[in-house]
Amino acid sequence: MVEAVQDAGVVVTGAGGGIGAALARRFAAEGARVVVNDLDAGKAEAVAAEIGGTAVPGDASAIVGDAREALGGAVDVFCANAGVAFEDAGAGEPLDEKAWALSWDVNVMAHVRAAQALLPDWLERGRGRFVSTVSAAGLLTMLGAPSYSVTKHGALAFAEWLSLTYGHRGVRVHAICPQGVRTDMLAATGSAGDLVLQPTAIEPEAVAEALFRGIAEDRFLILPHPEVAEYYQARAATPDRWLAGMNHIQQKWEATR
Repeated sequence: MVEAVQDAGVVVTGAGGGIGAALARRFAAEGARVVVNDLDAGKAEAVAAEIGGTAVPGDASAIVGDAREALGGAVDVFCANAGVAFEDAGAGEPLDEKAWALSWDVNVMAHVRAAQALLPDWLERGRGRFVSTVSAAGLLTMLGAPSYSVTKHGALAFAEWLSLTYGHRGVRVHAICPQGVRTDMLAATGSAGDLVLQPTAIEPEAVAEALFRGIAEDRFLILPHPEVAEYYQARAATPDRWLAGMNHIQQKWEATR
């Protein structure tokens, strides 16, 4: 058991399936009181019933007030897990601005709005925990998905800013950055996901386990795929070589389309 989450009031957005559902189940198993959020009310209610939590369906960026009411008090841990991904237009095709706008709103601004609602209470109490489901795409990039890659970089940057700004005031921040995870979102990545992510894909429960190890060790960066650390280091140390390697994979992907 992780003492930091026992009897904590926890909110998990996008928890009707995939990583979110795995996080909700793990927090409940660790003794937390869990609010399960999802746009799909039926899925949220099903997971909540399974774990003895409370379903609060709706827009992930506007549920803090309802979550507090459901918990009968403060939110101690907020898991900003809801996200969207698109296999965007290829080279030479117009980008879908609606996809960009939705990606920005869900993958970045929902985190910002939640943090704005949570921080006054957390700073007054001197404690709070913000968990951001980012993706390795936020550290590296993802073929064929510019809006996802760019906004996940934004989610990581916001998580970093929260940590460096409020860490000394008791706010703990964790950024989860997995590669492929066997979820509906992975299935929707199409041929790029098949090439890059499927070979090393893990189960959502492995992501939850990595988070709880990170909480116990008070680590910011959570890497369910340890090899991502090596890729991230290579990207920083030899960016031109790294970009050339990624371009080679891009060409390989284009040849299969």
